[in-house]
Amino acid sequence: HVQLVESGGGSVQAGGSLRLSCAASASAASSDCMGWFRQTPGKEREAVARACQTGRSTFVRGFVKDRFSISRDDTMNTVDLQMDSLKVEDTAIYYCAAGRYTQGRMERSDYNYWGQGTQVTVS
Repeated sequence: HVQLVESGGGSVQAGGSLRLSCAASASAASSDCMGWFRQTPGKEREAVARACQTGRSTFVRGFVKDRFSISRDDTMNTVDLQMDSLKVEDTAIYYCAAGRYTQGRMERSDYNYWGQGTQVTVS
């Protein structure tokens, strides 16, 4: 049974921090990459960050690179997203996902396992 469960979302003032955590089933955690996407109403789901077993690599999108970081613990089957200096525009539903590695990109189509999402609201 493949399962991804997010936690850590909530409401925070601009400039604050939140740490999102995703607990994965063993099946999901065996995926090469685990990462985070986010989505706001009326917009496409966008990639935020990923951590892959290939090359033990991490990648954070440029628009949050100086504020967000990702970490993965394969012993605990978790992937966390540390979000600092949050801005109002970071408000979104954040989704944990697991999928394959593709060099040089992080596309929704590469991820076949998804969590239910956790709301992050920055005001």
